Amino acid sequence: MSNAQEGAGEDVLEPDLPIIDPHHHLWDDHRPRYLLDELLADTGGGHDIRATVFIECGAMYRADGPEAMRPVGEVEFANGIAAMAASGRYGPTRVCAAIVGHTDLRLGDTVDQVLDAMERAAGGRFRGIRQMATHDPEVRVHPSPGLFLDPRFRDGFARLQRRGLGFEAWLYHPQLPELLDLMEAFPEAKVVLNHIGGRIGIGSYRPRIDEVRAAWAHDIQALARYPNLHVKLGGLGMPLCGFGFEERGEPASSAELAEAWRPWFETCIAAFGTRRSMFESNFPVDAVSCSYRNVWNAFKRIASGASQDEKADLFSRTAGRFYGISLET
Repeated sequence: MSNAQEGAGEDVLEPDLPIIDPHHHLWDDHRPRYLLDELLADTGGGHDIRATVFIECGAMYRADGPEAMRPVGEVEFANGIAAMAASGRYGPTRVCAAIVGHTDLRLGDTVDQVLDAMERAAGGRFRGIRQMATHDPEVRVHPSPGLFLDPRFRDGFARLQRRGLGFEAWLYHPQLPELLDLMEAFPEAKVVLNHIGGRIGIGSYRPRIDEVRAAWAHDIQALARYPNLHVKLGGLGMPLCGFGFEERGEPASSAELAEAWRPWFETCIAAFGTRRSMFESNFPVDAVSCSYRNVWNAFKRIASGASQDEKADLFSRTAGRFYGISLET
């Protein structure tokens, strides 16, 4: 059963509100298959999903050739999906209208070669790089802790910025000071913070979540000082966040999601403003907690007090500006 079907018990709120989903994945490996058909089953569930952004997830790397160039295969794959969607045969949603790939920014001159290849492979849809920095002993041990502080990484980051490309910052909330240090060195950098900064709410963090929230909010407010830093509002359906919705036998309702997530999202919106904040599905990862229909209903509940102009920013315009996606026909 698709996530759209699982969430079919709820009516779609504000069905005419245009949406760009700025964060989803596609894959067909050891994880449950999520390709164009599965995504369209979700995006076709009643919300007005006009376009989407593909974010790297280690899918469809080239099987051979130089190791550094193998991630180019993922961009080739995503661009193929984008071409299918652009044909119009699969409905109006412009799937993978923008593509974010992966490379190791510590590779020196090779970084430029990889970026050149990705730009060629993406057919004008390539928008930047995500290199995960997530490191915490209770969640995931990154092989290179302190990645954002590494001078080799910063050299590659500078190369990315010189091209006008964006960087997706995915790290956990205790690491946010490392992103602050990076932004201090590159105050004009084009960066988007994934999943509100990676709240951890499990293990030893669970009983001190109020302390976690206070420290996280302090860092969020500090990060908001940098004019080209944006934030994605989503990703809280991941088990590491500690809300526990994945432990239930059925997807959470949008009202439950909105009640749990509202304080975290409102803190980000207050700090960054609607022009630098964008709601994201993080599908299929967040499907363990909720349906695609319900997650967007939850976002609409959270934004219910916003003006129409502010809603346009949160649901489409901020993502459109950051990723260069126009909804004009």
